[in-house]
Amino acid sequence: MRHAIWWATGGAALAALLAVAAFPGAIGREAARIAIDARAGVDVTRELPDGLHVALCGTGSPMPDPTRAGPCSVVIAGRHVFVVDAGEGGARNIMLMGIPNGRIERVFLTHLHSDHIDGLGPVLLLAWTGAGRTRPLPVHGPAGTGRVVAGFDQAYAIDAGFRTAHHGPIVAPPSGAGGVALPFALPPKGDWSPVPVYAGDGVTVTAFRVDHGPVEPAVGYRFAYKGRSIVFSGDTSPTPSIVRNARGADLLVHEGLQPRLVALMTEVLEQRRQTALTQITRDILNYHTTPEDAAAEAQAAGVKHLVFSHNIPPMPSRVMYPAFLGDARQRFGGTITVGEDGMVFSLPAGGAGMELRRWSVR
Repeated sequence: MRHAIWWATGGAALAALLAVAAFPGAIGREAARIAIDARAGVDVTRELPDGLHVALCGTGSPMPDPTRAGPCSVVIAGRHVFVVDAGEGGARNIMLMGIPNGRIERVFLTHLHSDHIDGLGPVLLLAWTGAGRTRPLPVHGPAGTGRVVAGFDQAYAIDAGFRTAHHGPIVAPPSGAGGVALPFALPPKGDWSPVPVYAGDGVTVTAFRVDHGPVEPAVGYRFAYKGRSIVFSGDTSPTPSIVRNARGADLLVHEGLQPRLVALMTEVLEQRRQTALTQITRDILNYHTTPEDAAAEAQAAGVKHLVFSHNIPPMPSRVMYPAFLGDARQRFGGTITVGEDGMVFSLPAGGAGMELRRWSVR
């Protein structure tokens, strides 16, 4: 009997293995078809209710992190799609999540540190060819944004010519390549008053100064739509600006640096005589915010939900999250989430609830 069972089960397994060996190309093509069908032409934003949503397309920092792209968030307000910061890998994550790059309408830069702009080129390129744009993509940001956008436009000019020559002017209209900078003025240093940056179809965006010195200027943003609000801190040390401009927000997306974990990096780098990197890990302590301080600011502002992005140092495992947060949960009465690439926070219009989704970036 045992022999009969073995021949039945083992024979089936052997037949399957022989089929794989005999038809590897067919099986591979079918696997490719399934993978392509799951992603190509998908628009996951259509599953969202009317409201204000943020999808985290990059929650990392300049430090290498295999699980996190550079700083990048997508804001979806009704049917409008915006990008806040364009760190390296963000554009690819936007595609992997199932958000068509061609639907991006505007980019908002918090400041001009390399890790917040080094993915701008792909964002501009894919927004252009993804929708056959006939006008450059608007890029809002503080003083200096014009130089950055002009630099990317120049760097991508040769490639843009290739795209039009290859795909034709309908897919890649020459007039729509690149970006157009829309820099805005800010109040004097020390004045945390918000300034209007964009308004349209019920969406308002304001910018406000933060303190990331010597990086100057640096800003945060507040997005509002149909009674819901999301605030982005940008990179900043603790500042009264966050409490003032995040007042009553449904969601605060805040940077976070845990000095105790960075100190471990400093110790190892010093032991290995990595002088320059050791100095950098010491320098970054004075222009970022600890999770504990961010939590205290969120509490003072009456924020409902605090999400950490631009997380320092890299955390290859969630086991590290409690050490990263420290006693942040004791300082904030709302919900705290350590942001991960692919997380989506949905705020339905006119309501008070929030739903957390995950869109795959793998």
